[in-house]
Amino acid sequence: MNIEEIKKILPHRDNMLLLDEAELKDSVAYGKKKITGEEWFLKGHFPGAPVVPGVILCEILAQSVCVCLEDKIQSDQLPFFTGLDKVKFKHPVKPGDLFETKCEITKIREPFYFAKGVGSVNGKVCVSAEFSFAITDKK
Repeated sequence: MNIEEIKKILPHRDNMLLLDEAELKDSVAYGKKKITGEEWFLKGHFPGAPVVPGVILCEILAQSVCVCLEDKIQSDQLPFFTGLDKVKFKHPVKPGDLFETKCEITKIREPFYFAKGVGSVNGKVCVSAEFSFAITDKK
């Protein structure tokens, strides 16, 4: 999926759409984000030694797993983060890195969805997490 196809699933736009591409294979979502060094979140984190904030890495994981719900999220609905658990940061993500995600839904109790994911650079795990979200009406 390219950015335009991702926009059909996710409500995020402009600076908050953090995936460059995504793909769904056998119920597993794979996402990619190239960190260029020009991202808004790197300007102050940290001057002279930029590192992608952990909260941004978690958001990229969450956006990636929403690809698994391509046929469940309607145009009048939004996916909202509801929980984050067992987060482990193992290696920093820096400008020039291609951050790749692998996420999957582990349990469903509508409207809640539970997932797990890992984010890596060059095959080295940088972050892992379990998280949940709910699909709700925009109103």
